[in-house]
Amino acid sequence: MDTPILSAAQRAQYDECGYLILPGLFEEAELAAWRARFAAIVDGSVEPAEGMLVMRDVMVAKGVVRPGRPAEAIAKIQDFHNDPVLFDGYAKHPRVLDLAEQFTGPDIKSIHTMLINKPPGVDGRHPLHQDLVYFPFRPESRIVGISTALEPCTRENGCLVVVPGSHQRELLPHENPDWEWLNFGYFGARGADGRERIHVEMAPGDTIVFHPLLLHGSGRNRTAGFRRMILVHCASAECRYLAGGRPVAGGRPYLLLRGSSHEGCI
Repeated sequence: MDTPILSAAQRAQYDECGYLILPGLFEEAELAAWRARFAAIVDGSVEPAEGMLVMRDVMVAKGVVRPGRPAEAIAKIQDFHNDPVLFDGYAKHPRVLDLAEQFTGPDIKSIHTMLINKPPGVDGRHPLHQDLVYFPFRPESRIVGISTALEPCTRENGCLVVVPGSHQRELLPHENPDWEWLNFGYFGARGADGRERIHVEMAPGDTIVFHPLLLHGSGRNRTAGFRRMILVHCASAECRYLAGGRPVAGGRPYLLLRGSSHEGCI
């Protein structure tokens, strides 16, 4: 597969809508390796890497849902920067880095990694939000999210929803919505208008690139299967902290993926 270099039309679509879908960017053999690694971590045959957070869904943690399979308990794996299969295989993949460079420039750091596993039987919704609320540095134009479907992502299993063009607005205040079941760290943008949202259905290997100000979220999984995606957020090493800004709580490292770091920056 050739290195993905965006055409002028693709870049124009991203600039207008705040996201871009690249069909079939990864092949089944690559996806299978990441799915197998997830399964090994969840069933205990591989120890979670240092700093990795293996998160249960809140309904499982509270005993409302009793999973029949180990994977049904887990909502996501967060911060896999020390896992050689997931981090080296995905976040450092040349296709991911060549794609990120279109937005960040040549000096690229990873600022967040996650493998989403929306299991059946739980609420699992994520309210409309903007990822920039989690990132205490700027400029936002040199931050980008890249996420690949590991399984079919459909409206029925709670695929991503986006509000096209919302990245052209300001960062909204965020708060926890008043829901009965809400997973830890899920914030919603106050005043977000979801009437213009669209459902982003993706086949395995399809990849979405999205702006950190894009309003996006996801719905319930109403199937017996899983909605799985792998994700990395990248930023230019030249980005600078906001006044009073500091790394995300928990000491998540911002790791250089390509190029050189810059003193006094992230």
